[in-house]
Amino acid sequence: MSVPAHASYATSTTHPRSYTKVAVAMHWLIALLIFSNVGLGFFMETFPKKAPGHDEVLFYHASIGSLIFMLAVFRLVWRSTHKPPALPAHIPSWQQKTAHTLHWVLYSLMFLVPLTGYLHRMAGGHPVSFFGIGFLPVLIGKDEPLRLLTDTLHVCLVWTLCILVVGHIGAALKHRFFDRDSVIQRMLRV
Repeated sequence: MSVPAHASYATSTTHPRSYTKVAVAMHWLIALLIFSNVGLGFFMETFPKKAPGHDEVLFYHASIGSLIFMLAVFRLVWRSTHKPPALPAHIPSWQQKTAHTLHWVLYSLMFLVPLTGYLHRMAGGHPVSFFGIGFLPVLIGKDEPLRLLTDTLHVCLVWTLCILVVGHIGAALKHRFFDRDSVIQRMLRV
């Protein structure tokens, strides 16, 4: 497949043409975990709290959220030591700045959503198990006002994440099917 002339990349010796295999794997693994965990979260909200299975769903939801947080730390460290590829030169600078900003907002949400979930559980007096291997450190005690606040924050941040992920997917599809450039290929090459 040839790349259209308008999709040429800015010449830069500091930016590779595609993401590293590790970055690609982290992107898709975290995406899969986020989709799974959002699904579990919505499913859990339809369950009566005392219903059989509710605690198991919550266990996996909290464990996956903790895993997302840990992988996001690794991903951020990886990103700080491996420059991402430059966007094609034909993309207007305002779109490049917007994409860059929204990527950092997505990174922030990969930390804030699990963190608010963790604080919500802690403030409710419930320790968080990591897949039954052990418990996460207890940093705060039971605190009802904080539990209510972190519950609201968690829900708002999850909805924000969902909206931005839909926008992220929409932008990728726009580049693939309307602009017909190779932006999406940077994350598909392995």
